[in-house]
Amino acid sequence: MVRTGDQTLNRTMRFRLPADQGPEAVGVNAPTREGLLGEIERRLRAGAGFAVATINLDHLVKLRMSAPFRRAYAAQDLVCADGNPVVWLSRLAGRPVELIPGSELVRPLAAMAARLDLPMGLLGADQRTLDAAAARLEAEHPGLRVVARIAPPYGLDPEGPVAAECLQQLAASGAKLCLLALGAPKQEMLAVRGKQVAPGVGFVSVGAGVEFVAGVQTRAPVWVQRLAMEWAWRMAREPRRLFRRYLSCFAILPTLARDALMLRGEEQA
Repeated sequence: MVRTGDQTLNRTMRFRLPADQGPEAVGVNAPTREGLLGEIERRLRAGAGFAVATINLDHLVKLRMSAPFRRAYAAQDLVCADGNPVVWLSRLAGRPVELIPGSELVRPLAAMAARLDLPMGLLGADQRTLDAAAARLEAEHPGLRVVARIAPPYGLDPEGPVAAECLQQLAASGAKLCLLALGAPKQEMLAVRGKQVAPGVGFVSVGAGVEFVAGVQTRAPVWVQRLAMEWAWRMAREPRRLFRRYLSCFAILPTLARDALMLRGEEQA
């Protein structure tokens, strides 16, 4: 688990946070895709519950504004880099990590669950989306069993009673792996609560990944992704919703770059 003061956090890419409540930093402790998937499989085979978060610039903005979100991130067992800016900052800090978008984990994890014969659950989005995603994943990965498809009501409070009911329903389904498709900070906060309600379940926050599989949302073309311009493609499609978000993301980049250079200085000292 990545927590402030851990030697693991001190050796990996980390980001400083306000210290009023919660941890003073969050870190990427799963720097490679191979390592992340290997550790997830190890924990699934052992029946050990866990929570996986995929950090990006939007998360870093929200982490500066929300102490509950910071505490939720501190309780994640594995954190990987979901966003090119995080990857670039890691290189600037001399602690490089691979790009591992949460949305790209859905199919590898479904394949893993099928291979290990472990039932899987989906929590988030709406019922139609979950049913479509489950049908496609089961068709693509023979032997996969999606035993829970839980669509919580709009505006779910991850700390409220309805969230507890959703997690209890998930635990009763027998699922050992759960993909959370609620968006930040709800999915990360729910994952931490899920480790208490269903301690033998692995929770992975995948954002819009389930909607991509279901065909409800369309991801940017591959050539746009390769140019690291996926954010611009999204912005062009939903300017009203995303303008303020991306403005806030760009605003913190100078501070993040300064902190990354300080980390590089620590390496060289």
